[in-house]
Amino acid sequence: MTISNSDELLQTTRDARGVVTLTLNDPARFNALGAEMLAALQQALDAVARDDSVRVVVLAAAGKAFCAGHNLKDMAAHPDLAWYQQLFAQCSRMMLSIHKLPVPVVARVQGMATAAGCQLVAQCDLAVAASNASFATSGIHYGLFCATPSVPLVRNVPAKRAMEMLLTGDFIDAPTALAQGLVNRVVEPEALDDEVEKLVQSIVQKPRTAVAMGKALVYQQRELGLDAAYQLAGQAMAANMMDAAAQEGARAFAEKRAPAWKS
Repeated sequence: MTISNSDELLQTTRDARGVVTLTLNDPARFNALGAEMLAALQQALDAVARDDSVRVVVLAAAGKAFCAGHNLKDMAAHPDLAWYQQLFAQCSRMMLSIHKLPVPVVARVQGMATAAGCQLVAQCDLAVAASNASFATSGIHYGLFCATPSVPLVRNVPAKRAMEMLLTGDFIDAPTALAQGLVNRVVEPEALDDEVEKLVQSIVQKPRTAVAMGKALVYQQRELGLDAAYQLAGQAMAANMMDAAAQEGARAFAEKRAPAWKS
C-alpha cells in the first residue's frame, strides 16, 4: 500500500510494522458514508484482507466529526426503493468486511459519531475516543429508525441502553460510551494519538496467527449456544497450539524467557 494524496476522499497510510491507517477525509460533509466513501472504504478493506503483512487497521477521520452516517440530503434526493436497498447493502457489506478482517480494527474517534457513524464505531473491534467525542443513533429524529446501526450496537452495549439510544436518538458523551462498552478507552483530545498507539503497539507485539484466530473465534462463538461455543473454542485453541508461535510461547514459558516470535 502507498500513501494517498491528501485531497483524496479516503487517505491510506502504512508504517513499517504493518499498521494501516484509513482516514475518512471529507470533513465538509462530516465524513458522511455516501456511495463514494463506502466504495473507497470497501476497496481499502479488500486490499487489507489480501495482504498478510498487515497487523492492525486504525480507522480515523479528518475534521471535527468522526462520521455523521449516511447523507440524508442524498437520500431525500433519491426517493427510490432500489436506490435505498443498494445503499444499505453497500454499507452492510463494508461493515461485514471490518468484521471479517483477520486483523483488529481500531476506531480513533476524535469527534461526533452519529447513525451509521456510530455503527462504524460499534463495528470496529476496538475504539479509543477523545473525551469530547459524542455518539448517537439519531435517525429516529428524522423518522428513520437506525436499523442497520442497531446490529453492532446491541452487540456492544446492554440491550436496554441500546434501545434507549435507538428510540430517543439522544447523544451520549464519551465517558458514558466507555461505561456502556461502546468504546474501550477515553482520553483528552491531545492524548488521543498516543493512546491509540499504546493499544496498537500492544497488539503488534503478539503473533499475527493467534490474533487472527482469536478475533474470528470470539465473534463466531458469540452467536452460538454455550455447549457449541465451548466446542468451537476448544477446537480453536487446539489448532492454535499447533501453530509455531504458540509452540514457541509454551517453550519460552517453560524456560522462563521472552518468546522469540517469527511472525
